[in-house]
Amino acid sequence: MQILETRVYRGPNLYALGPVIRLRVDLGELEAYPTNRLPGFNERLLELVPTLHEHSCSYGEPGGFVRRLREDEGTWMGHVLEHLAIELQCLAGTPVSYGKTRSEGLPAGQYHVIYSFAEEAVGTAAGELGLLAIRHLLPADRAAFDPAPFDFRARCEALVRLAQRRAFGPSTGALVRAAEERDIPWIRLNDRSLVQLGHGKFQRRIQATITSETRHTAVEIASDKRLTNQILADLGLPVPRQVRVYDAEEAVEEAAGLGCPVVVKPLDGNHGKGVSIGLRTAEQVRAAFDQAAAYSSTVIVETFQEGNDYRLLVVNGKLLAVAQRVPGHVVGDGNRTVAELVELVNQDPRRGVGHEKVLTRLELDDQARRLLAEAGLTPESVLPAGRVFYLRSTGNLSTGGTSIDKTDVIHYDNRIMAERGVRAIGLDVGGVDFISPDVARSHKEAGGAIVEINAAPGFRMHTAPTEGTPRDVAGPVIDMLFPQGTPYRIPIAAVTGTNGKTTTTRMVGHILKLSGHTVGMATSDGVYIDGVLTVKGDMTGPWASHLVLRDPTVDAAVLETARGGIVRTGLGWRKCSVGAVLNVASDHLGMGGVESLDDLARVKQVIVEVARDFCVLNADDPRVLRMARHSPARPIYVTMDPRNERVAAHVRHERGAAVSLEEGLSGRVIVLYQNGEQVPLLPARQVPATVEGYAVHNIQNAMFAAAIAHGMGIGVENIRQGLRTFTADFFQTPGRLNFYNEHPFRVLLDYAHNAHGMHAMARTVRGLAVHGRRIGVLAAPGDRRDEDIAALAAAAAPAFDLVLLREDDNRRGRPPGEVGELLRRGLTAAGFPEDHIAPAVYNEEQAVAKALDTARAGDLLVIFGDNLQRVWDQIVSFRAAAHPGDEAPVVAARGAHQGNAEDEALAAAAVAGDASPALNTSAAAVARPGAAGREEPSAAVASLSGASGRREPPAAPAAPDLPVWPPAALTRQQPAPSADPGDPGNLLDAAGWPAQPPPPDLAADDFDD
Repeated sequence: MQILETRVYRGPNLYALGPVIRLRVDLGELEAYPTNRLPGFNERLLELVPTLHEHSCSYGEPGGFVRRLREDEGTWMGHVLEHLAIELQCLAGTPVSYGKTRSEGLPAGQYHVIYSFAEEAVGTAAGELGLLAIRHLLPADRAAFDPAPFDFRARCEALVRLAQRRAFGPSTGALVRAAEERDIPWIRLNDRSLVQLGHGKFQRRIQATITSETRHTAVEIASDKRLTNQILADLGLPVPRQVRVYDAEEAVEEAAGLGCPVVVKPLDGNHGKGVSIGLRTAEQVRAAFDQAAAYSSTVIVETFQEGNDYRLLVVNGKLLAVAQRVPGHVVGDGNRTVAELVELVNQDPRRGVGHEKVLTRLELDDQARRLLAEAGLTPESVLPAGRVFYLRSTGNLSTGGTSIDKTDVIHYDNRIMAERGVRAIGLDVGGVDFISPDVARSHKEAGGAIVEINAAPGFRMHTAPTEGTPRDVAGPVIDMLFPQGTPYRIPIAAVTGTNGKTTTTRMVGHILKLSGHTVGMATSDGVYIDGVLTVKGDMTGPWASHLVLRDPTVDAAVLETARGGIVRTGLGWRKCSVGAVLNVASDHLGMGGVESLDDLARVKQVIVEVARDFCVLNADDPRVLRMARHSPARPIYVTMDPRNERVAAHVRHERGAAVSLEEGLSGRVIVLYQNGEQVPLLPARQVPATVEGYAVHNIQNAMFAAAIAHGMGIGVENIRQGLRTFTADFFQTPGRLNFYNEHPFRVLLDYAHNAHGMHAMARTVRGLAVHGRRIGVLAAPGDRRDEDIAALAAAAAPAFDLVLLREDDNRRGRPPGEVGELLRRGLTAAGFPEDHIAPAVYNEEQAVAKALDTARAGDLLVIFGDNLQRVWDQIVSFRAAAHPGDEAPVVAARGAHQGNAEDEALAAAAVAGDASPALNTSAAAVARPGAAGREEPSAAVASLSGASGRREPPAAPAAPDLPVWPPAALTRQQPAPSADPGDPGNLLDAAGWPAQPPPPDLAADDFDD
């Protein structure tokens, strides 16, 4: 039995909406041995971890897991490991409860063991320890049995110590839980106790019980015990007399002046460290000075106040809780030694290591031994029955003390005293250490003194007192940071789908920015804050979303969310305002356990499961449409088909929101439906990114952007203006329909890398009237399946007259040339002429250079790039040699071109090379949609340009006996131009775009909510 893979999901994922760990476990021979077929295993397991009796499992009541162990043949080892991993985390002080074990889609004997965690390192270690325990509990005749020595208790204590180092302490944990109860999101900012509450510009921070509202000067004052004493005394509050000392003899002298007994403590200590009380002799004072000096260079000697030790907690100027602190102690029984009494006390299940549990274990350390020695005792001494002996001089819980809640009995005068004291220091959260005979009596009558005021006071004594009523002290802190009505979330739009994510994300960000928002945007190009690129790269995973949500200037977030991040680690946030699924199409299948379109849809569905307000769904995609039933948010449907029955019912009968593409007097119009009203937004051709309506996929992206913006509360006029002013240039949407018009031919750069995206681009390319040839530079990611690469090529085949094949710099495990040859076979299988495909397979730089050399006036060169900046620099820096006819126009919108100039140009296609004749046509271009201005090449590219102004690409591999390419004549049939981009005749280049018929396995009720 072994763990094959450990995967940590830190946010909502395929298995749960909270953090979980997934272990892929191979049972080996134990697949044939459920628990009842392993003699003695159940008994040994429950003896080792008796708290497993409390697990309810599928029966919903304590003892349910034990029933599963014993009924019928028992349960399998994967299920046992799940429960052990959960219980071990609970025993370590990081309680969790969720888990499940599944074998679907895995080889026989393998299981996914899934369980929740509170602290990642503790969760993974618990899984490993659980496996180790199982192997030691197996019968010795089983192959997985581990005969090595195994100290389970020592291992558990190590797990507890790990939890102490990595998990939240009691105070931070209480504050985080209080935030969760109020639905306030939080992000852990380090591996200690620094936590961000809220998102973006509304965020606050805590570090233990220090908050972002805690004044630095107040903390400094509270840390200086002498200054604190002086400020309180000046206000007439009761404090002991004290002096600073710098050596042991000075301490003895000042103690004599103050009058014994005295207290010696460090000037700026905490948690009772270095504090000695009730000192009466010079020797005691000297020893106490040395102990205090270990924590501070300056030591305080003060008068000793007789009485009980109370902690008074004040938050936002109001007293919330009072606890009497009792130092760690033992009570004699006349039989046991002190050491044995300590062991007896530590058997209390409420005691643990550090902050593991509500009480901390007692220790016979140096301080305890000193107190014993002063009393003439040793750890082996037997105390008389009923005698109480204190092993600590202070009542701190962290040193084994206990607490008794006294909130309900504190005297009014003492309450006012505490509130005045904390306000005088300036703390928003402060702990008053008050020594008094009885906190129920006024300090004016019974006496008493404030000995300290603490910044960052611990909450454990109040939230989990040893005796008395637990007090909610964390909730008021959160309410102080976020008063009622104060926002703590920024609107978040999450965008996923197979294609169109980046363009849609940028469109939404553009609309929000025009509406006055400071937008944080995560895309496949990088993270942008208020339009400025802050981190470059593919930023579609959870880490990038944290970059956006942690930025203190951002007040709206648009997060492109890719499949990979969800599959690998889950989402980087718990909830979003609007979740959008654009489409589900074949890409990345066979990767990360995603084997089918249904699997892929399930991954993308996570987005809508965590949407709070609206889910924007493609109503033309059945798999996306049926996600509505799994979302708590209200759907906004997007459809290219105004006759979509589901959308019609949603709009008419449910008064729901939708965005539809409909015919108008001036062509197709994007229409918004809301509250039963029809609101035309704008004609599709008025969105520049649609290339006057020919880029149908960008019409759809614009519709999604409009729906998302509407769901985020943006007004109709701002949506219109945002779409009208969004352009698809390289610097706005790199690699998404970027035109360059400064050569005699026109160049289009795009990033389509799957069949679905290529269908969309093929339709766009065929929709543009071109006076020359349509030349494509094709590639496919090497980690896609062979059939996916072939499908991409088949989708591209109708669009081009000539094709060059290239490979990415990173071939993703493929040998050189393999991807190119798969593309070649896919093209020819789709009917593309073999001699119209360049015989070589180039790297990206070579392919771009060869294509630029091949293009002539009037051509349209479409490059599907990977390293987009490098390709764009090549395009911009290219200087074409003069050729006959280079003054010819480049491209016109369909319907603008008249006559047979295109056919004549095709018939005159020339042989490749600088000396080959070019196309010669004099037809005038009527429209050049999406024209971009000239950009200067980057310095890197400019430095590679020779005297001729042309960049010399790396030499292509030698390929003897290759035929001359491109061929001298082209015989491919061009479709007849159409004046209307909405003409159904244009659909034959991309059949079925954008709506796909429902797969046969989807029943009619899949379209219902």
